[in-house]
Amino acid sequence: MTNKKVYLKTKDYSISGDVFELLYNESLDMLETSPKPTEEKLADYYKSKNYISHTDSKRNLFEKSYQIAKNVSLKKKLKLINSLPSNGKNLLDIGCGTGDFLAIAKENKWRITGIEPNNDARNIANKKAGNKIFESNHLSQLKENTFDVITLWHVLEHISDLEEHVVIFNKLLKENGTLIIAVPNYKSFDAKYYNEFWAAYDVPRHLWHFSKKSIDKLFLQKKMYVLKTIPMKFDAFYVCLLSEKYKSGRMNLFKAFYIGLLSNFKAIKTKEYSSLIYLIKNN
Repeated sequence: MTNKKVYLKTKDYSISGDVFELLYNESLDMLETSPKPTEEKLADYYKSKNYISHTDSKRNLFEKSYQIAKNVSLKKKLKLINSLPSNGKNLLDIGCGTGDFLAIAKENKWRITGIEPNNDARNIANKKAGNKIFESNHLSQLKENTFDVITLWHVLEHISDLEEHVVIFNKLLKENGTLIIAVPNYKSFDAKYYNEFWAAYDVPRHLWHFSKKSIDKLFLQKKMYVLKTIPMKFDAFYVCLLSEKYKSGRMNLFKAFYIGLLSNFKAIKTKEYSSLIYLIKNN
């Protein structure tokens, strides 16, 4: 990347406490976490019971809230993929975590394949989804022009070789297939309000931080285009709850709800929601 300047400094609030910079790339309107850990070092930043997407824990209020939100989200995700054109119902979910989305998709007659790099999460997912979840290197072994729908639910920001993967997604999609990308939006009101405490920066696990313009430009480079953008309104409350913990040291439920509500309200006009789903086509 070129034209980098420091956008802000933040740190890994959930696991290590290590400090990182977010560098702004003007050409893509995107932020990059710096320094970017090596693949070996990066794996260490996921090794914690606090990394909730790799477990099914319900140990405290935050984790219980997360699991409730996840169940609501699963129904919405299923409704979305069922609304898309599909002649084979072949679904690839990349970064599938503990497999809940693939399990519910399988129950609804989708032919599922999952990619999950974390061994513990993958083992949990395979128990739920019937041994259809594979390691990351399996992605290169999949047949081109195979999938009606490919999903990455808050995963694109974790992928180190970003542009290479965009090419892979394009090849794996059937003609008129749909790529679904869900990512945080660093131009949302809650991101600006919490600044370095905004939980969705989640450095260094999140290597990239996107705006709507970022996604448009990134995929247009590979001749893919954004067909539709869908707000994830519920994400604002979850992110604000965790951001309050990082900022004040405690779960300020009412303050988090207020900021989340305010963020969604402002986004009615700006369209800059806390997280966004992008429906992307390959022709």
